[in-house]
Amino acid sequence: MSIKIVFHERYYNSDYSSDPAAYEGRLEGIMKIIERKPELYEIITPEPAGEEDILRAHSRDHYEYIRRDTLLYELSALAAGGAIMAAEKAYDGDTAFAVIRPPGHHASADLCWGFCCFNNMSISLLRLYSEKKIKKAFILDFDLHTGDGNINILENRKDGFTVSILNPASQDRGDYLREAEAYMKGLSGVDIFAASAGFDQGVEDWGGLLYPEDYEELGRLMKVYSEKHCMGRRYAILEGGYNHGMIGVNVDSFCEGFA
Repeated sequence: MSIKIVFHERYYNSDYSSDPAAYEGRLEGIMKIIERKPELYEIITPEPAGEEDILRAHSRDHYEYIRRDTLLYELSALAAGGAIMAAEKAYDGDTAFAVIRPPGHHASADLCWGFCCFNNMSISLLRLYSEKKIKKAFILDFDLHTGDGNINILENRKDGFTVSILNPASQDRGDYLREAEAYMKGLSGVDIFAASAGFDQGVEDWGGLLYPEDYEELGRLMKVYSEKHCMGRRYAILEGGYNHGMIGVNVDSFCEGFA
């Protein structure tokens, strides 16, 4: 099965920020591998998210704050649009991975930090919920740093939308995978699986824990349990990962299991 890779050439632009998520070469390392594997990957191009989509997750003040910087807003809206496209493709039955930036899982309704601007995950899931396609979602957040923005926006909602989020805490790689599987095995009534896919937990990145084969196993587990719980509906959104020599390898490994 092939994977839809949501990507736009504008994501290569590094002028919007000086943070590590914006460094030149980060996305190039991913796309170089993806472009060499047309049998596994199909690249599709997103449109920017609209104001209505963004305001489902964010306050008007936060929206206007990001919009003051023209380039930052352009790329942030395009990243959110990429996440929406991945979610819509997943709901329709196509496995999708959004190679986007800026990342989003540290963006809350009223503020952001950690290289994030808009919460791409929340915007994408709330789009599906607004269309009455889903009522309950699961997010596996395997970034080194827990996505507080995902939690703040999506947990404990009062509108009937339910989201379960796991950021595994285990510091042993075997236990980490077992923790993820045990959680997925115990889910029920979920309509879609999503991954906040950060690769800074990699053995050659900040976290120093997970090997490429571990990312492949995380992808495989999401495939197996999404097929069990929600007809295989699953997508992933790029978050962290800063070793330019390894991020492409780790993304590819995850996708090999995820496909």
